[in-house]
Amino acid sequence: MPEVIAHSPVLQALFATLFTWGVTALGAATVYFTKHITRRTLDTMLGFAGGVMIAASFWSLLAPAIEMSAGNGVPEWLPAVVGFLLGGVFLRGIDAVLPHLHPNMARPEGIPTHWRRSILLVLAITLHNIPEGFAVGVAFGAAAAGIPEATVAGAIALAIGIGLQNFPEGAAVAIPLRRQGVTRLKAFWYGQLSAVVEPIAGVIGAALVFFVRPLLPYALAFAAGAMIFVVVEEVIPESQGNGNTDRATMGAMIGFAVMMLLDVALG
Repeated sequence: MPEVIAHSPVLQALFATLFTWGVTALGAATVYFTKHITRRTLDTMLGFAGGVMIAASFWSLLAPAIEMSAGNGVPEWLPAVVGFLLGGVFLRGIDAVLPHLHPNMARPEGIPTHWRRSILLVLAITLHNIPEGFAVGVAFGAAAAGIPEATVAGAIALAIGIGLQNFPEGAAVAIPLRRQGVTRLKAFWYGQLSAVVEPIAGVIGAALVFFVRPLLPYALAFAAGAMIFVVVEEVIPESQGNGNTDRATMGAMIGFAVMMLLDVALG
């Protein structure tokens, strides 16, 4: 079994994203111990998550994409720029179609629907778990493809970083739902459900770049662009809009530093 895992980027991506999903479930499980979380704490955790995502976008995705574009007959910056912008456009397209509700907004976005508020809130978190899972999958696919700039250790570092920022995400979904009167079981269910797309996106990302190697730098940059879109469109505004600017900013600084440490130390 270890030999199979060592040579299968799809399996590696699956196990890594199951880990990130599991950490989300751990965060959601905090609903069994408390139904209250202060806004200051939540904003700090959101800032941390944003910092991790920004650092991962550069250190684990954009930088390798630029490096591996050298000598491919195109300007080194082209795949990174094109992939990055396409990632943002893709997320914007889903954002415009999928019904969802951000916690700091009064009206849902996407196609009009009569779905319950709790479901719309979960869909908002689910939306930005797609690029996270895809990023992990692409990283493992790149390592398996034998790209010198991509390593399994670097992919593992990315998965650990995504997992760390998934813990507060799970809590940020489950605890507010519990406070609104939802049962603990349902709050936990919705909290962990927000990350169920990560293993799916991870497997797709790993399979795509492993079998279509020329797409690799574009795919890495695509994942980075999608994550940056989420951070700028959702995470930063939500963490900064409640009078806890300094705490949220320090949370982002710490998150960035942790992800940078993981990537440089392990990658």
